[in-house]
Amino acid sequence: MSPRYSSNQAGRVIAIVADVMALILGLWILMYLLDANPANDFVQFVHDAARWLAGWSHDLFTFDEEWARVVAGYGLAAVVYLFVGHAIAGRVHRH
Repeated sequence: MSPRYSSNQAGRVIAIVADVMALILGLWILMYLLDANPANDFVQFVHDAARWLAGWSHDLFTFDEEWARVVAGYGLAAVVYLFVGHAIAGRVHRH
């Protein structure tokens, strides 16, 4: 296995992990906006995972409307994970 092949795979894995993290955050935003049943196990799992991923940006904003705080806080985390994850994947891919 050449070093070029392994860096391509490492970059791909990093990008996929960033995409999955952003997908979880986006899924929680969608579930929140559509008023998903909080007693459902899947909804609870997505909420717990999203809250853990967005721990640093949760309640970062103080909008009056709760839906705006959820969209901004979790949305910011999703954008940061996508941007940083794909930037790192690109650097790994080039080396």
